[in-house]
Amino acid sequence: MNIRHRAALPAALVALSLAVAACGGGDEEPASSEPSATPTPEAAPETWPMTGLEVTGKQSAEQDRPVLVLKMDNTPSSSPQEGLSHADLVVEELVEGGVTRLAAFYYSDLPGEVGPVRSMRASDIGIVSPVDATVVTSGAAPVTYGRLKEAGVTWKTEGSAGFYRASDRRAPYNLMADLTKVAKGLEDGEAARPDDYLPWGTGEDVPAGRKATTIAADFGSHTTQWSFSKKSGYVNQNSNAPAEDQFPADTVLVLRVPVGDAGYKDPAGNPVPESKFDSTGDALLFHGGRVVKGTWTKDGADAPLELSTADGDLTVPAGHVWIELVPNDASGGSLTFGK
Repeated sequence: MNIRHRAALPAALVALSLAVAACGGGDEEPASSEPSATPTPEAAPETWPMTGLEVTGKQSAEQDRPVLVLKMDNTPSSSPQEGLSHADLVVEELVEGGVTRLAAFYYSDLPGEVGPVRSMRASDIGIVSPVDATVVTSGAAPVTYGRLKEAGVTWKTEGSAGFYRASDRRAPYNLMADLTKVAKGLEDGEAARPDDYLPWGTGEDVPAGRKATTIAADFGSHTTQWSFSKKSGYVNQNSNAPAEDQFPADTVLVLRVPVGDAGYKDPAGNPVPESKFDSTGDALLFHGGRVVKGTWTKDGADAPLELSTADGDLTVPAGHVWIELVPNDASGGSLTFGK
């Protein structure tokens, strides 16, 4: 028997079976040797640091200028306050005599005229340092200048570009500022984005809380009153700004703060208070007509603000926020709210 012929037969059958296999399975795609493409994750939208809102159009959150914080008078003598509607965020702080002053933050929008511009306090160190803001001010007491300089706070005051005296107002409530000119004088050719001022989130992140549509923040001799409506948000009922130029508050954040003595007296002989904004205390977040109670913590003057409830971290819905630094009960302040 021809051994070579018998050995060749299985080989022919194998070849035939391979050919049939190659012709069959036409419904299946051959495996690709090329690696599959991994989809590129979509970049998070750019947001403004003082509001958490998304940057739109051709704007950028990286600006060749710092955040500007205008010290604005908040007594009836300041009426009408100008430029609050353009602010990103506002902090209301206690000054001597139980009245308040505003620290209005401007970054995403710079108005041409704001004021009246008033003086700084030591409390401003904890307010402006987290974002390395430049204070727009009429000045300060010598001891305050020393404290702010030691803390690394920068400021611009009368005599700098953009400041002027309004002829239709009486001193000292007639100092105004054009923030576009103030900002121009601070450009250094290096654009950067400041840190977020608050831990931003969304309305869906906020716990249910309880209904609260009215707020009264009592500083001693002055009480700031708010009311909420779904159409208008939070409206300051005793604002010194005209209706069309009021701050458009989406959220009111009340922080109960300890208050100490700044170490000097004003010209009228009143001791000057200092809000300790590098501590901890009760926090109340008013949003959407409801209130959530929690705690605020700030580990240092330049540290970020942290908010929490018993269930964990608390975020602030992106938008325009008015912060009330109300003295705690031991310091003579009070807070009431209702339905």
